Amino acid sequence: MTPISTENEQEQSLQKAKNKQKMYGYERVSSPDAGKAEQFDLESGDTLYPGLSYGENELRWGFIRKVYGILAAQLLLTTGVSAFVVLSPPINDLLRGNSGLLLFICLIPLILVWPLHIYHQKHPLNFIILGLFTLFLSLTIGLSCANTDGRIVLEALILTAAVVSSLTGYTFWASKNGKDFNCLGPFLFTSLIILVVTSLIQMFFPLGPATTAVYGAISALIFCGFIVYDTDNLIKRFTYDDYILASATLYLDILNLFISIMRVLRSGDN
Repeated sequence: MTPISTENEQEQSLQKAKNKQKMYGYERVSSPDAGKAEQFDLESGDTLYPGLSYGENELRWGFIRKVYGILAAQLLLTTGVSAFVVLSPPINDLLRGNSGLLLFICLIPLILVWPLHIYHQKHPLNFIILGLFTLFLSLTIGLSCANTDGRIVLEALILTAAVVSSLTGYTFWASKNGKDFNCLGPFLFTSLIILVVTSLIQMFFPLGPATTAVYGAISALIFCGFIVYDTDNLIKRFTYDDYILASATLYLDILNLFISIMRVLRSGDN
């Protein structure tokens, strides 16, 4: 009975060691050409956050690459449309001189939010709606850039790119080290409501240059928080079928940050 008991104890110890390896992200892979096994350490590579299995980690990275690919296409479309509006005086004059057309262009993205949410998993309708959503927002961004000094637009673009890159890199690093930013949700939602109400008030009671600059700075800080929060959701909480919603969310965060920075620079220039 003693040898059998010893063998069972050895098997239990081996199983515990394997479970411990999986817990810390290690997994043994046997090579068909070699007799000895190799160790693969997930935490030494591109593990998104602790406790994520190797297969889930690979799927998550594929999802993230897909979202950022769509986001890059949206930003390229916005850059092209904005440049066309800025460099085309007839289009610029048409949009500025026709308040009804401008209001229609501004309302279309708000209307498209509902079908974008409903059909975000229905291919290819989801890409068509996202393309229209991006196109009409790009027209409004182009008109805003056309009414702003080119130096300020370039400075805002460089600052936005630097901030977005820094915050994205920080969020990935923080997630890998076990930090979570889901607690920012209630604070950011409340701040967004305050920003919307303040914008409505500003339509009827215009703010002075100094107040506009402060409003733009606060807006920029809030949308910096949204970039961190939504990137954290991209890493951990968005499902694999939510690539359209994830890209649209990050796209709006970047656009709003760009507009806020441009508002601050414009107020400072005035």
